Amino acid sequence: MASLEWNAALILDFPVMDEVHEEFVTLLAQVEAAGDEQLCALWDELIAHTQQHFDQEDRWMQTTGFATGNCHSQQHKVVLAVLREGAVKGSQGDLATIRHMAAELGPWFSHHAQNMDAALALHMRRAGFDPVTGAVLVPEALPAEPITGCGGACGETEKKEVVTA
Repeated sequence: MASLEWNAALILDFPVMDEVHEEFVTLLAQVEAAGDEQLCALWDELIAHTQQHFDQEDRWMQTTGFATGNCHSQQHKVVLAVLREGAVKGSQGDLATIRHMAAELGPWFSHHAQNMDAALALHMRRAGFDPVTGAVLVPEALPAEPITGCGGACGETEKKEVVTA
């Protein structure tokens, strides 16, 4: 059984994001159901999809006021690095590592989508962001300072305390 199935809790009311997320869930299920002969090729397909998926979200974050090194984008980088390490292990014949990673990826993705991506989708809707054209229709809704956090409070930036000696 797949570690993640497409369901209403994953729908974020941002159709372009929802489509990509549904594709991710489908690809992950294919990986989990794959025989040994197909596993590495399907894992590579999942990695390629995830790279495009994360790149797209990172571009959206840059356009709508996130700092370059924000927590959400950093999590994307870490997950991609882990997926690539799985591909290396798989190429060395260690298919169990890919299978273990795939089983863990479902719960991670569900949490990521329902938290970080949901906050990003809300932020983009508030800014009137058009993901097709890249236009921001309500620029006054963008933050005055770059968003550095994980996206849970997209309308606000994290406050940094200044310490004086």
